[in-house]
Amino acid sequence: MSCSEHIVPLVFCAQVASSFFDTALQMVVKERCTTNSTDPDSEQKSITNFYMTFNMINKFITIVPALILAKVGDRGYRKVPIMVPLVGYFVSRALLLLDIVLEWPLKVLFAVPVIHGLCGGFASYWAGVMALVSLRTSDEKRSLHIMRTELVFGIAGFIGSLASGHLFNLYTVDLKHGVLLSGLSVLLYFLCLVYAIFILRVGHFTALGDEQERRENVEIINQDARDTINIILLFVGGILYDIAVAGGVEMLAAYVLKDPLNWGATMVGYGNAFGSILFITSFIGVKVFTRCSFRDESMIMIGMVSFASGIYFMAYVTTTPMYFLARSLTLFALIPMPTIRSLLSKQVKGTSYGFTFVMLQLSFKVSSLVTTPIYTKIYQSTLDTFPGFVFILSSTFTVLSMIPISIVGCRSSRHRGYESIQGN
Repeated sequence: MSCSEHIVPLVFCAQVASSFFDTALQMVVKERCTTNSTDPDSEQKSITNFYMTFNMINKFITIVPALILAKVGDRGYRKVPIMVPLVGYFVSRALLLLDIVLEWPLKVLFAVPVIHGLCGGFASYWAGVMALVSLRTSDEKRSLHIMRTELVFGIAGFIGSLASGHLFNLYTVDLKHGVLLSGLSVLLYFLCLVYAIFILRVGHFTALGDEQERRENVEIINQDARDTINIILLFVGGILYDIAVAGGVEMLAAYVLKDPLNWGATMVGYGNAFGSILFITSFIGVKVFTRCSFRDESMIMIGMVSFASGIYFMAYVTTTPMYFLARSLTLFALIPMPTIRSLLSKQVKGTSYGFTFVMLQLSFKVSSLVTTPIYTKIYQSTLDTFPGFVFILSSTFTVLSMIPISIVGCRSSRHRGYESIQGN
């Protein structure tokens, strides 16, 4: 069994646990804010303010620990950037469970992103997973293998989200709403940690990821200069697209809880599950586009157009069927990020995969430290006039992110032309 196959059970279990936690947190925050608010607008402002602070703490604290873990991973200890964040997941998710059981103030939950971030957070965890997958795949098949890992991630999210709404509502006289759901999340993270420590094997990697490094010695153009420019362009495109997606989705979590949608726990679970279906449709898209010989840059553009159209339509959603129709337009929206990671891996050495991937994740977090409060304040200021305006803003950022990706595509086409002449 290859390392990419070994990582699949871990990715699946961790994402189910994450789905349980996300729904539990969303509903706990709604219940607490509803209790302390006098009108719907103040409730929405309380919810968005909580998530703004929660997300900014997580994004800021993660930076240094994730960089350290990435360096450790690139020195050969590939399990460390995965295991340490899992410890943070386990402890921080247990804090939500205690908060529900002991009825602590909502502000106590700000310790969740602190604990999570100090252990590297998602930036370290996912960068570690991507590094393992990239090291065991060739340049030609890397996009497909990375997208396959994203597919497992998405299927797990679909299953977890679908069940989470129902599990949240299960309670007895002795158990409050959310105790069972949050407890299952903690248990699953514990199992993930045990799996990572005792079962996950990373092996000794060969230089599959360094094929491009060997080719550099025989190319007639300045490879280093081309790679540096492409890396910068890919980072810019990825950052702009992440701003669009993260900003839109963060506001969507609050948007569905207000009128006219006014979702409860079950519909929140269904909505999150439908979002996870996009991992499946995006994987199918990559599979088909790869067989049709589409280049990575072209697949990224298709995904960006898909998200831009869907999130634009979301601005005018007033009913639940319209919501699901808008989400269905984004069926290829998850293609860009894994494909950008694949392109980046082809520009650097295999020994730098962990650092490159974690720098990409951290660049998303640093940029969102600015954009998250901006999105939040814009959403709050347009609640009474046009609350969907933030989704139009996300669509605009998506269109802007297409520009650097287009430039990468043009540069790559020109370089392929040089290689063809050289070969002749």
